[in-house]
Amino acid sequence: MISFLVRRLIMTVPVLVGVATFTFLLIHFVPGDPIDLMLGESASYEDKLQLREEMGLNQPLLTQYKDYWTKLSQLDLGRSYLSRRPVFDEINDRVGATVELALAAIFISLFVGVPLGIIAAVKQYTKFDHSISVLGLLGMSLPGFWVGPMLILIFSIKLGWFPVSERGGLESLILPAVSLGLPLAAIMMRMTRASMLDVIKEDYIRTARSKGMGNFLVYSKHALRNALMPVITILGIQLGALLTGTVITETIFDWPGIGTLFFSSIQQRNYPLVQGCVLLISTTYVVVNLATDVMYGVVNPKVRVQ
Repeated sequence: MISFLVRRLIMTVPVLVGVATFTFLLIHFVPGDPIDLMLGESASYEDKLQLREEMGLNQPLLTQYKDYWTKLSQLDLGRSYLSRRPVFDEINDRVGATVELALAAIFISLFVGVPLGIIAAVKQYTKFDHSISVLGLLGMSLPGFWVGPMLILIFSIKLGWFPVSERGGLESLILPAVSLGLPLAAIMMRMTRASMLDVIKEDYIRTARSKGMGNFLVYSKHALRNALMPVITILGIQLGALLTGTVITETIFDWPGIGTLFFSSIQQRNYPLVQGCVLLISTTYVVVNLATDVMYGVVNPKVRVQ
C-alpha cells in the first residue's frame, strides 16, 4: 500500500506541473490588463508604467514564467495584486468556508440519496420506486442557478426561516448546502439504486437467503457493501467538484469561499490569485482521487490496491 501511495504521489507531479503551466499561459492570454483594472483608465501612463515594473509585468512572458516557478519551488504562491497580501493567506482565509459548505452538501447527499436508493431498489417497480426515480431525475435536471434563488424566495423572503445570504451560523449554512447537495443526492440515489439492483441478483445473495437469512441482514451485510463501490467512485468525483465548483452557489448566497475568490480574481486579472486557486483545485482533485482508490480496499476486502 505504501509503495502504491508513493507511486501515485510521484505520478501527480507532472499533472500539477502541466496544470500550473497551462493556467499561467491561459490567464496571461486572456484579454484585459490588470494594471488598467487596478488604476483605472484615467491613470497616467507614468503611474501605470511604474506599477507594471513593480509587479514585474513588464518582463517577457518567459521571464515571468521562470520567476513563477522559482517562487513555487520555494512554496511561495506570490502576492495578490490588489491586497498585496500573500496568496496563501488569501486562500487560507476562504478555504474553511468552502470545506464547510462542501461537507454539509455531502452530508445531505449521503443521508438522503443512499437510503432512498436502497429503498427504491428493494421496492422496485412500486409506486415508491417510481416516485423516487422521478424526484431523482428532477433533482439532477434543475440547475443550481435556479434552485438557489427559489430556496431564497421561499424559505428566506416568504417564510423568513433562514437568512438570505452571508456566512454566520448553522441557519445560514442550510440553504446553500441544500442547493449544492440536492443534485448530488439525486445522483447518489440513482447510482445506489442501480448498483443495489445489480448486486441483489447475484448468486451469493440467493445463497444467503436460502440459508434463512432475513432481508435486513442480506441487504445490509452482503448487498450494500458491494453496492457501495460505484457510489464511492461517484462520491469521490463529486467531492472534488463540490470543493472547487461552488462558484455559482457561493455567488448566489454571497458565501465567502474559494468559488467567489476565484471568480473575482479572474474578473480582476489577479494572476497570482488565479494561479493559486487553480493549483489548489487540481491538488484537491488529485488527493480526492487517491483517497477514493484507498477506500475501495477499505469497503471491499476483495479489492486490494496493489
